[in-house]
Parts: sequence; C-alpha cells; structure tokens
Amino acid sequence: MNECQHYRMWWTITGNFGNILPIDWSKSCARKLHVPALNLNECKDSRQEDADGDADLADLSSEDEAVANDLDMHSLILSGLHGDAEPVKTADEVIREIDDMMQETPSHELSPGSEESLLDAVERKGKEVLYSPLYEEKLKTLSVSQLNELYLELEVLIREFSETLISELALRDELEEEKELKNSFISLLLAVQNRRRQHHVDKKRNSRNSGVGRSPSSAESKYLTTVIPYHMGGGPPTGQALQFLIKILKAINEDSPTVPALLTDYILKVLCPT
Repeated sequence: MNECQHYRMWWTITGNFGNILPIDWSKSCARKLHVPALNLNECKDSRQEDADGDADLADLSSEDEAVANDLDMHSLILSGLHGDAEPVKTADEVIREIDDMMQETPSHELSPGSEESLLDAVERKGKEVLYSPLYEEKLKTLSVSQLNELYLELEVLIREFSETLISELALRDELEEEKELKNSFISLLLAVQNRRRQHHVDKKRNSRNSGVGRSPSSAESKYLTTVIPYHMGGGPPTGQALQFLIKILKAINEDSPTVPALLTDYILKVLCPT
C-alpha cells in the first residue's frame, strides 16, 4: 500500500467522524512513526529525501483535488447519465418547447372526424359571416362560387338558430305554465287556510254566544277540514301533482262533493301509482 492510499484511507476515516476536520496524514505523528517502522529508503541521501518529500506533497495535493472531484455532486450526476443521452437543455429551450406544446394542443383536441367540432367550426364561421356587414359593394365583388358558399353558410346558421329558438320558446312555455300552476296552488292554499281559520273563529263565537253545538254556516262547510296526504321526502311536487292538488283545493274551497273522488284519484295516480 503506497503513501497515496494511506493518505486517502486516513482522510476518509477522519473526514466522516462528526464535525472534526480531516487530519493531514503527511503531518500526523502516526505517519512519522509509521515510515521509520517500515525502514524504507534509509540509505538515500538528504537530496533524494527532499525530492521524495516534494513528490509526496505533490501527490497529496493531487489527492486533495481527486477527493474534491469525487465529492462534486454535479459531476457525479452527469457521469451517471448514459453517453448516448440527450444533452442537458437550458431553461429557455424548455420554455420554448412548452410554448410549442401549448400551441399544438388545440389542433390535436379537434379531431377532423368529430361532428361536434365540425358543427362548432361551421357555427363560428357562420357567426363571422352574419356579424360582418354585407354591403352591396362587397357582394358585387364576390364570385358566384363565393356567393353560393355564403348562402349555404347563412342557411346553416339560420337553421341552427331556428332550432335553438324553438327549443328556448318551448322551455319558456313550460316555465310559464309551471309558474301559473304554482301561483294558482299558492292562492288556493291561502284561500283554504283563511276559510278554515274563519270557520274555527265563527264556530267558537257561535258556541259561546248561543250555546248551540253547530251553527248553520258550520254545517254547510262539510269538506273544509279535509286533510290532503303528501310525502315530504319526495321533494317538491311535480306538474301533475300540482294539477291534482289545485283541483282538490278548489273543490275544498267551494265545499264541493267531488272532494272524495278527487282525493281517490290523487292517491292512486300520484302517491301510489300502479
């Protein structure tokens, strides 16, 4: 084992021991005792010893550089890469590649065979044609093929807008009908509640004043206290349920004899449909 190996071994052992700095093997007391014990080159003259000492110092300095290079993490990482790997790219190159990918993304998402993308493109182009002013001078400058293309684009756009308008109008009619049903239901419900409240007040007043159990007006209100079954867990009533409830409330408010039949239809068709 030569001096360089001794130095490297001693540097590694002492350098990893806590926070203590590595010990210089060439200046240690152990080396001074170690070299004479080996009895190496005692017959050489002092000039040769000085030359050897200079060579040892040169070796030690080279070993210091070798250890520093070994501890260079960047060199270790780069040396671990394959020789045929791509070179490391700079930050500008990476940003440029990301920008290129972001610009290419919409073209990949819109597949040429997709019908939705085709319709969107046609609609977008039609809107551009529709929103652009069609001046007479501009139309005169167009050729026959360009005029036919413009006509087809406008026809497609008009058909799409017509379908959208029809669906929106149908939805508006449904919402208006639902609004009217809810308003009618609320009005009839408030009217029935007011009649019940007035009925109870009149009944108590007549019983106190005359001592009679029932007054003629109370006997006439036969279906005013009818209870309508309803499940709260089912959410708000549907349009069909509102129509049945409106008929029942209207019959109760008018004290009509059709209340039992309406209740039966409501239970069989809404609450417990077969």
